[in-house]
Amino acid sequence: QVQLVESGGGLVQPGGSLRLSCAASGATLDYYGIGWFRQAPGKEREGVSCIDSSSSGAYYGDSVKGRFTISRDNAKNTVYLQMNSLKPEDTAVYYCAAVRTQQLPPLISGEYDYWGQGTQVTVLS
Repeated sequence: QVQLVESGGGLVQPGGSLRLSCAASGATLDYYGIGWFRQAPGKEREGVSCIDSSSSGAYYGDSVKGRFTISRDNAKNTVYLQMNSLKPEDTAVYYCAAVRTQQLPPLISGEYDYWGQGTQVTVLS
């Protein structure tokens, strides 16, 4: 059983940056693909980015491409999401999720088995 805990959210001005962390326990992340998702009030959950187990592949949603970077440190059992050039429309609760696969997982929420509790990101407008 994988437990995931997100951190690093907060309040930021437009154009600012935040780095989210997703720390895992209960299992090593070496065999898990990780995805970041977000959900704004009144909107559906949206895929942000995903990464495979060995960091050889990553994928970004169109709305964050060129601004966000996903990375992982398997020695620390942690995955990161560096968010730059933040916009008010990036405001949401951000979740990390895990699925046991060594391939790049699809950025589809139903494909993931384990979820964190989320961390709030608010970009002032």
